[in-house]
Amino acid sequence: MKKVSFAEFGGPDVLHLVDAEEPHAGPGQIRIAVRAAGVNPVDWRIREGQKLGAHPIELPSGVGLDAAGVVDEVGEGVEAVEAGDHVFGEGFNTYAEFAVLSAWARMPEGLTFEEAAGYPSVVETALRIIREVGAQSGQTLLVIGASGGVGSAVLQIARDRGITVIGTAGAANQDYLRSLGALATTYGEGWVERVRQLDHVDAALDLAGSGVIRELVELAGTPRKVISIADLSAPELGVRFSGVAGSVPEALAVAADLISRGKLHIPVEKSYTLAEAAAAHIDSRAGHTRGRRVIVA
Repeated sequence: MKKVSFAEFGGPDVLHLVDAEEPHAGPGQIRIAVRAAGVNPVDWRIREGQKLGAHPIELPSGVGLDAAGVVDEVGEGVEAVEAGDHVFGEGFNTYAEFAVLSAWARMPEGLTFEEAAGYPSVVETALRIIREVGAQSGQTLLVIGASGGVGSAVLQIARDRGITVIGTAGAANQDYLRSLGALATTYGEGWVERVRQLDHVDAALDLAGSGVIRELVELAGTPRKVISIADLSAPELGVRFSGVAGSVPEALAVAADLISRGKLHIPVEKSYTLAEAAAAHIDSRAGHTRGRRVIVA
């Protein structure tokens, strides 16, 4: 089979499409024929060798966590799923023609494989950081870098929970943020005052890593009400960096419920082939995404 792999840490040029042995489902796992794989910032952070608090990476390594596809192998002890089922979930080395998943759920009706591949990690991350920052119904949550996959999920999940959301993004994505129920403003000079004019901030999330931690602490009133998933220097200012995943099965269940109720939709901005994985990483790292980017196997 074909899969994307890297043998050394570095830039996108270390990614190569290689021939590899097919993986097989172990106990409690399933294997899928991958139809699409989500492109997440954690993918290129791992490729660069960033220390994210997760397990050490052994080289050479595959790439990718999220995928959607067709079940073709079921491991020992797995029930309620069989070959031919359409599922989405999280696993290992998903930029490939076949991948093993450790957490999965049936794809909600009406979703394409490309759309489904964009949900697992971003919904898990959104649920985790909303919980960690302690935003509650009736409060206002500020989200920096709100137009990407995690931001899109945060805005919609927070609004479903009665939380007012202020989102920052580029000028081209202001209407998109408003369509998700957010109070929208641009970043750049004067952004702090623009946020203050929109509402009082009870908690804040940094999804962009654009060096605004001090301002977020000022707006939220305390480092304890700020979480970053993108700025590794955040702990130097007393702000928690959240990089270790929580419960993916819970996230998939929440995602399926919200999607079925019409409360969550994350568009796919662009699709890439396996051979275009490097380009996908370049675009993901550049930011300014509206929704998700995915690899089509």
